[in-house]
Amino acid sequence: MKPEAPWSLRRRLLVAILVASVVLWLASLGIVTVIAWQETNDVFDDALEESGQMIMAATTDWEERGLLAQARADNGHGRKVDMQYQIVAEGRVLRRTSGAPDRPFVTGFDDDDGFADARIDGRRWRVFVVRDEARHVEVQVGQKYAKRYDILAELAEHLWLPVLGFLMLLALVCWFLAGRVLQPLRRTATAIAAKTPNDLAPVVIEGQPRELLPIVGALNDVLGRLDGALQAERRFTADAAHELRTPLAGLHMHVQLLQRQHPDLVAPFQKLRQDIGRSTALVDSLLTLARLDPLGREQLSTQTVPLPPLLEQLAAAHAVEASRRGITLAVQCGVTSVTANPPLLEIVLRNLVDNALRYCPDGSRIEVVATSESGQPRIVVRDDGPGVDEGSRRRLTERFFRVLGQGQGGSGLGLSIVRRIAELHGIGLSFGPGINGRGLGITLDWPPAASSRVP
Repeated sequence: MKPEAPWSLRRRLLVAILVASVVLWLASLGIVTVIAWQETNDVFDDALEESGQMIMAATTDWEERGLLAQARADNGHGRKVDMQYQIVAEGRVLRRTSGAPDRPFVTGFDDDDGFADARIDGRRWRVFVVRDEARHVEVQVGQKYAKRYDILAELAEHLWLPVLGFLMLLALVCWFLAGRVLQPLRRTATAIAAKTPNDLAPVVIEGQPRELLPIVGALNDVLGRLDGALQAERRFTADAAHELRTPLAGLHMHVQLLQRQHPDLVAPFQKLRQDIGRSTALVDSLLTLARLDPLGREQLSTQTVPLPPLLEQLAAAHAVEASRRGITLAVQCGVTSVTANPPLLEIVLRNLVDNALRYCPDGSRIEVVATSESGQPRIVVRDDGPGVDEGSRRRLTERFFRVLGQGQGGSGLGLSIVRRIAELHGIGLSFGPGINGRGLGITLDWPPAASSRVP
């Protein structure tokens, strides 16, 4: 089953705000349009009424003034208001503007004056009628509804671009404000992501928004329980390792005594001593990890460590074993010093060389090379032994992991200790091929400006 893709709270919030804004804008636009239409009709109706009354007043002497003459062409044509009028007597149009029809807008109008809607030649007209009963004359002033629609369309044409720009501006403002509002989420996520097995302190609650308090509180409870479990595990490991060292040392002494008392059983006792030695090494490794795990980088005390003497002591400590098996152990030092914790650095180098000696066959070559490139010190321990495949290299620092088929003893904790010490120092740890592409090469990269180069 395909996992569900993650979704964005910020995007959903923005979409919700924009959809609500658009819906409200459309609703408000509809309301404004209805009100504008009503107000427009009222204004134009008032204009029709006023025009009708004025025209009727002007026709009191229409016979003497020759108002029966031909109407002026295109009176009002092309104007937005575009009102047309007719002077009607006994159902016959006596005078009209050129845009008015040649038959009355309205027939059979009973009131003295008022409004009426008419449809002439498929067009709707709004008409105001004024009647003079004494002279049997009507003045009908009409306006096409299309002209009123045109005004609304022109209004919309002028408004759509500002409205669209305003909506885009609203989207940008909402995006910015949503980002500002969601900043506590990002800060909390950053604080949670920074948590490590060595830093399980509660996430700070002060300054958190009310909506996040239940989540942060639940997370702090989980961190507290996890920290308690890890502390209990570390205490158990340290206590067990510490308590096992004494009986193992006593057992080793008893086996030596029995070996002297029974010379005919040298071989079985020797095998037993080797097993006790591996158990003691395992206990020492567990005790070392138990001491290293709770440490933080800020708690680690470091100093300038002269590297050439340390590498010489390392070679001397393993010279007997290397000579016995015909292994060449070469040391090349191009760095005068590095910044590190001296005992921990010694553990790292000793474990790396021990690991190489354990897995290299007789007659192999092991090199310990210290160089400085672009101000970054580097120590490489490499060999030309059987090496490790790419898949197993990625797991070499896992605790109790051992490469199958090597036929060598070990606890699987040596490189785990190396990794932990490297993490405390901020040292990069990487694995690659060894000498001339054969064997295994383990590289330690110090941060820049951590050493001085040999002149």
